[in-house]
Amino acid sequence: MASYHLSVKTVQRSAGRSATAAIAYRTASRVVCEREGRVHDYRAKAGVEASLLLVPKDAPEWAHDRQALWNAAEARETRSNSVTAREWELALPAELDAEGRRVLVQGFAAELVARYGVAADVAIHAPHQDGDQRNWHAHVLTTTRVLTPEGLTDKTRVLDAKQTGGPEIEHMRARWAELQNQALERLGVDERVDHRSLAAQREAALAHGDEIQAETLDRPAEVKLGPVVSAIERREAREAEEEGRPYEPLTERGAQVHEARAARSLLRELAAVREALTRAMQERVELARETYAHAREEGADRVRAGLAALRAAAQRHGIGEGQTHGPGYDQEDDKRQQRQERARQQERARETDSIKDRLARILGREALDHASVEPETERKRHQAPA
Repeated sequence: MASYHLSVKTVQRSAGRSATAAIAYRTASRVVCEREGRVHDYRAKAGVEASLLLVPKDAPEWAHDRQALWNAAEARETRSNSVTAREWELALPAELDAEGRRVLVQGFAAELVARYGVAADVAIHAPHQDGDQRNWHAHVLTTTRVLTPEGLTDKTRVLDAKQTGGPEIEHMRARWAELQNQALERLGVDERVDHRSLAAQREAALAHGDEIQAETLDRPAEVKLGPVVSAIERREAREAEEEGRPYEPLTERGAQVHEARAARSLLRELAAVREALTRAMQERVELARETYAHAREEGADRVRAGLAALRAAAQRHGIGEGQTHGPGYDQEDDKRQQRQERARQQERARETDSIKDRLARILGREALDHASVEPETERKRHQAPA
């Protein structure tokens, strides 16, 4: 099932981090940090599927080089608590292939570059070997300053200020959801993601009268495990699978997540059953309406046919000659109307056959469902003690 995740973090010097080390690790590359006089070499790191660097169209030539760009970002900041990079962490739909992932993340990074005038360095990561194999994700590191032909200039205050930072992040969260849903739609996948909170989604579902969806959303948000607990639970899940025993979480937080996921899975199954029943009921109601409308029309057709037959009989026997038809009567026109009437009757007959066929299919499905349950019921009855 497609799930949504976008978080924004900062690379802060006071926490002992640097933009050069962060980008070297994320992209599994070698970056020499001029400020620290250190070499960050992560080329042996596995799991990086792709990396790419995006800069504004008028960026200087040196900015196209990863090492030069992030050394410039480090050099531009002088304070001990400076923020030298901003990191956007994205969960990717598991349904996408490598090209689909690259196109999706590149599209989002390009919007960051266009909206804020920054450089964006992208790394697409494969799932951890011991973890959920659907957990494709990406890291997008952006500069905290606008990149112009003159180099890194003004800070991106719109993302830093309390008044504007929150709305801006929320805007990009919504855009990320839209881009993912467009990608899923192109693939023909019905699943969709939503950046809103569960409470907001539930209110929207109720407003649209979708009680089934509202019920599935009436649950607490899933807690985050964190890297240490995730590693513990992944190891336990792997060992349980190897030993052929059920997986039992080892930590309290792991148990909470496990129970929440099981409950969510059950709710999805129940919602699917209810939706199927609702669709079947709607189909039967629509069929009943069509049958009723057809019966009414068929009755009117019979009345018209009877009147036409009476007129024809009157003509054959000379009854009411000179009075049967009013002025302007055209015998050919009357015959044409009779032919049209017969054509309408034939069309009604075909519609009747179609309705009967649909009704037979519905009844056939119900009989099949009943037959699939009945053997189990009969077996239990025969096994019951006398």
